[in-house]
Amino acid sequence: MGEHYYSKNPQVSSAPKEWKAEIRDKVFSFTTDAGVFSKSGIDEGSRLLVETFKEPTIRGDLLEIGCGYGPIALSIASAFPDRLVHMVDVNERALALSKINAEKNGIQNVEVYESSGVDRVEVDQFAAILTNPPIRAGKHTVFSFYQGAYEKLAQGGELWVVIQKKQGAPSTIEYLRNLFGTVQTVAKKKGYFILLAKKG
Repeated sequence: MGEHYYSKNPQVSSAPKEWKAEIRDKVFSFTTDAGVFSKSGIDEGSRLLVETFKEPTIRGDLLEIGCGYGPIALSIASAFPDRLVHMVDVNERALALSKINAEKNGIQNVEVYESSGVDRVEVDQFAAILTNPPIRAGKHTVFSFYQGAYEKLAQGGELWVVIQKKQGAPSTIEYLRNLFGTVQTVAKKKGYFILLAKKG
């Protein structure tokens, strides 16, 4: 497989750009770069995930697996300042951008660090985990995100996933149903599905 944005060290030349986006009624300023997912603006799936997400009823930290340059996790952290949001990715360029974007937008309730899926996530008992999984990394990687999320969630914790129908929504729904016992489609828009699976 050729290089894609779910790579540790993108080889494509750096070409930073800046833009603004309104998410959950707040304007954010983002720096992005070549070699990261959706560098030119927040993609429709990520936006739908953020705007559909509801704060979990149980206490605990939140986690985004595959945070990229941070639009999902940073907008969630901004909306729920009493929650600590963990942001993980394997892409070192994306992680550096997440840190820049957290500082640029004055968001302090985040921890940004490298992890392939949840491999280096030491905390468990998360109240909610979100992901817009890296489809191009392959089904094995995507499903490992779901399995890792299940293991890291507290009882009553929630996994929120955005996925396109044409990129594997049916197989993801089947996998999550087997893993969690039940899965809900809580939103659909322009071919994107927002899936919610609750542990326990």
